Amino acid sequence: MRGAPPSLIVAFASAHHADSMLSIGEQVRRSFPDALLFGCSAHSVIGAGREIEEGPGIALTGAHLPGVELHPFHVPAGRLPELPVPDETDFLLLGDAFSPELEGILTQLDESFPERTKVGGLASGAQQPGENLLYLGDETLRAGLVGVAIHGNIALDTIVAQGCRPVGHPLFVTRAEGNVIHEVDGMPPIEVLNELFEQAEDARERALFQSSMFLGLAMRPAEDQYGQGDYLIRNLLGADDETGALHVAAQIEPRQVVQFHLRDAHTADNDLDGHLERYQQLGAKPGGALLFSCLGRGQGLYGVPDHDSDALREALGELPIGGFFCNGEIGPVGGRTFLHGYTSAFALFRSMAN
Repeated sequence: MRGAPPSLIVAFASAHHADSMLSIGEQVRRSFPDALLFGCSAHSVIGAGREIEEGPGIALTGAHLPGVELHPFHVPAGRLPELPVPDETDFLLLGDAFSPELEGILTQLDESFPERTKVGGLASGAQQPGENLLYLGDETLRAGLVGVAIHGNIALDTIVAQGCRPVGHPLFVTRAEGNVIHEVDGMPPIEVLNELFEQAEDARERALFQSSMFLGLAMRPAEDQYGQGDYLIRNLLGADDETGALHVAAQIEPRQVVQFHLRDAHTADNDLDGHLERYQQLGAKPGGALLFSCLGRGQGLYGVPDHDSDALREALGELPIGGFFCNGEIGPVGGRTFLHGYTSAFALFRSMAN
């Protein structure tokens, strides 16, 4: 409802305003005394559908939410507090990238509120612990995770675009220890990668093997077919040249299905378009959106500004979009909530009637 007082103000301020972050929060609170302030420091911000990557920016997104209850909370470290909210609750989340145990907190939220939406990102722009800033109501915090539990006359949808495409075939992990894969389909994984490299279509794709190779972990039981979007994408941390083992940024389960993935601008564009097309087919009509995008996306990936914001508006119309470029993105894959990299996670807000 245009002109109605906001119930929630989501605020992001770029690192250019580091010395003014406290006063920015105070000014927003004075200007909107009846609204809950939620936000954080950012390397760069997204506002009014523009992705301001190279210069200073402050992005304020207001939402009038009749019939909706908002419950702010802070997790300084480790253990999720008891939240006095109903089971039908969704969550906006912002964290400090230097704080430990964030993934454990997400797991606790999934256990306490299964099948509910949790989406957000990690504050960016800081160089060391204590420099990030998190807004939560009247508080200004510098560590941990802050959240807003949302329930009532609202639905919170998500799109999580990881921007990778599978190469080769799905593989069974036949021997692993912790985050080290020793064998896939009975072979050292480096041998499989070398074969894929030799089969690459051209020099451009071979270059991607050197700089943009990832591993996808299948997020559903073993089946005959897997496709783009069926995997949780994780970084490769290194290889053992003697044994051919691979170190992965994830714990590997025995008999897990994995597949190698490549990332480039064309793939990221197609991946996002596919997610948006599937969301369109649901017939949902969101009234606004927040975009939590990786620092590795944006103009550095696509070569043009505003790519992901423009794609969302082209698919869903001229809805308000705010957000920021994160040090990690929070969103669901396969029914579980994860910290991501190189991802754009959209939070789409709509009335329960839509």
